[in-house]
Amino acid sequence: QLQLVESGGGLVQPGGSLRLSCAASGFTLDYYAIGWFRQAPGKEREGVACISSTGGSTVTADSVRGRFTIARDNGKNTVFLQMNNLNPEDTAVYYCAADRQNSGLLLAKNYDYWGQGTQVTVSS
Repeated sequence: QLQLVESGGGLVQPGGSLRLSCAASGFTLDYYAIGWFRQAPGKEREGVACISSTGGSTVTADSVRGRFTIARDNGKNTVFLQMNNLNPEDTAVYYCAADRQNSGLLLAKNYDYWGQGTQVTVSS
C-alpha cells in the first residue's frame, strides 16, 4: 500500500522553527517530485514548496521564500520542510504529496498521492 506520512508538526511561538518530515512506505520516492501544501481553516489549499525527484530543482512560494527550505534524502525515502521565523499566518495543516510526472510545479492537481497532514500552529 502506497502511503505518505507527515510528522513534525506542533505548537510553536512566533519566530520559532519546525522541521516537517514526509516519509514514504510501500514505494520509493526516488522517481517522484514531492510537494508540500498547506490549508488553513476557511482557506484554499496553498502550495508551499516542491522538489524534483533528484533534488536538483526546488520551487518555493513567495509567501514563505527565505524562511522555508525543502530538501530530500532519497536514501531515507524522506522529504523535509525546514520552517524558520514562523508567524501566525503559517498556521495550517501541512500535507506532503508525490507527483509521478515529476513536473516540479506547485499545482495540487499534478500530485497523485497525499499524506493525511500534520497540524502546525504558530501562537504565543
